[in-house]
Amino acid sequence: MKKALIFVAIALAAALATLSLYRAKFPFVEQVDLRLKDARFRVRGAVKPPPDIAVVAIDNKSVKEIGRWPWSREITARLLSRLQEAGAKVVALDMVFSEPQGVPQDRALAQAVASSPSLVLGYFFRNEKQQPDPRAVEQTASSKIKFLKLDPGVTSVPLTEFTDIEPNIAEIGAGARSFGFFNQVPDDDGLFRKAPLLLLYDGDIYPSLGLTALSRYLEKEPIVEVGSFGVRSVSLGDLPLPVNEQGRLSLNYYGPGGTFPTFSASDVINGKVSGHELKDKLIFVGATETGIYDMRATPYDPALPGVEIHCTVAGNTIEKRFLIRDGRTIGLEMGCMFLLPLILALLLNTTPRTLVGLLYFSLCSGFYFVLNYVLFRRFSLDLSVIFPVAPVVLTYIGAEAYRNLVIEKKGRYLKKAFGSYVSPELVEEIVRDPGRLKLGGEKREVSILFSDIRGFTTLSESLTPEALVRLLNQYLSPMTQIVMEERGTLDKFIGDAVMAIYNAPLDVEGHAGHACRSALKMVDRLKVLNEEFAKQGLPRIEIGIGINTGDAVVGNMGADIRFDYTAIGDNVNLASRLEGLNKLYGTHILVSETTRAQSGEGYHFREVDRVRVKGKHEPVAVYELLAGEPEFAANYSRALTLYRGEHFSEAMAIFAELAAAKEDRVSALYEERCREYIATPPATGWDGVYVAKTK
Repeated sequence: MKKALIFVAIALAAALATLSLYRAKFPFVEQVDLRLKDARFRVRGAVKPPPDIAVVAIDNKSVKEIGRWPWSREITARLLSRLQEAGAKVVALDMVFSEPQGVPQDRALAQAVASSPSLVLGYFFRNEKQQPDPRAVEQTASSKIKFLKLDPGVTSVPLTEFTDIEPNIAEIGAGARSFGFFNQVPDDDGLFRKAPLLLLYDGDIYPSLGLTALSRYLEKEPIVEVGSFGVRSVSLGDLPLPVNEQGRLSLNYYGPGGTFPTFSASDVINGKVSGHELKDKLIFVGATETGIYDMRATPYDPALPGVEIHCTVAGNTIEKRFLIRDGRTIGLEMGCMFLLPLILALLLNTTPRTLVGLLYFSLCSGFYFVLNYVLFRRFSLDLSVIFPVAPVVLTYIGAEAYRNLVIEKKGRYLKKAFGSYVSPELVEEIVRDPGRLKLGGEKREVSILFSDIRGFTTLSESLTPEALVRLLNQYLSPMTQIVMEERGTLDKFIGDAVMAIYNAPLDVEGHAGHACRSALKMVDRLKVLNEEFAKQGLPRIEIGIGINTGDAVVGNMGADIRFDYTAIGDNVNLASRLEGLNKLYGTHILVSETTRAQSGEGYHFREVDRVRVKGKHEPVAVYELLAGEPEFAANYSRALTLYRGEHFSEAMAIFAELAAAKEDRVSALYEERCREYIATPPATGWDGVYVAKTK
């Protein structure tokens, strides 16, 4: 729980840090976010634009057939006449006729403009000082926004303002019904992501070419509301356009250049375009020939003809295909900024593995990238890419740093402390949940195993020190491995003896069974070792094993400069006494009654004796753990029952038979006891208990 709370705190800190970054709007971070948003257009691919909009292009073909741009205005007049004859509903010119070309040419174009009631002339705002014709300026001023609502107290409109204008010459503009500016304003990185629908000049608000063309096409006047912070809203009648406070519309591009239906101006002039292809359409006339330099870098196309930006404004509006960035998108971003790092923190809390943590991080980040893209593609929601992912990244880095600097440091300590005498599986459990440890000491039920080499003193005297060490190493290594395989804890080596604890420091289900299985494996493994010792010229060895199950005090014990994890108590001493009794009975594995009772199924035992071990007053039932042989155990049990019933003659006969057949020292011992009791019967009230006089 403590670790989970720390991970959650890291997630909240990451979210709050990102929120601060989100509100600060650092230019570099904003640019990175914009670039990531741009990638969504390329992943999505081109989409079909509305059929109501078309481009008549001054393209490479037109320039080759008609001549270099600018053309004679008589040719442009012929183009306008062809478009009117074809039944185009609205024609918008993405060009300006700001200089006289000649009286006949200007008059021809002026007549074509005057006879085109659906024509929108373009013009251009500048900041360089000009000396425009006052009549031309007055003509253009007729197109300024008429339906304007200012909030109380607003005395100035906070829009981008220009100091000068480049209008059409007065003769051409005199017959025009509508005008619209074709200025485009790039973002700081030079890409055109938004189109300005409104600009300020001489204290008045003017509409763009696209907005004016839409107004004529939809037959709805633009309505603008302005607050102290900027533009509150722009609408065409009852159709709202989601602009920002600067009056700019985010563009939901349809594709690269040429995505909109495009007709060569020369084909239109020469009558090669049928009328039904242009009838009732909103036509934008503009240059697409590269040499005319009306190209704009966009998220989709590094050289999109500028005229198609006006088409995109119109298409987005007609289809209501706006990129939406409002309270809904901001709410989703904020929700993801806090929810995703919290989810990641809770997931990271469940695993100690770096690779799994990296997978969780990838899933959380990938989920948001997919969500962002799906909402963009299906619902045109313009969510930030970087800001909701940033706290996920910070949470992952913070959690991994905490894991490595704190948890892993503690884990390395625990591995160092337990790795040499606890199985790797138990070490992993300890590292994964250190709270399960009570290293200061606790009382708990454990199974204790003692193993010792028989006659080690004599053995050590017969070997050189080098041979003795080699024999011990070859013996102790596999014995230790067996303890760890059975989820035991290697407590210590006492010379040639091995002490192991089961069910500490962590819970091990069926620990008595694990201890018994360890003992059987040790005996089997010793047979293989003895064969290897013989090949090396080393003597064969025999071992005795004692196992007891009961409560003991376990924990780290020792001095400040050195301590060991061990167990102490009467039940530990009893296990040691049982190991020693193997010498008396000639057995290999002796266990207590408690161990036998808790060992589980699949183990075979025979009761060896009832013994008062040294230091204990109450008799203890001692059992030998057998490797099978159920028939032998049954015959032995029958003889022992006769012995306990003081039928010594019958018992002696069976014991003698078992001792001879199996070379069983326990049976031979009981045969001798029966003979003694036949000669000298036990006292009245005899309980069959043997008193051990040695450890």
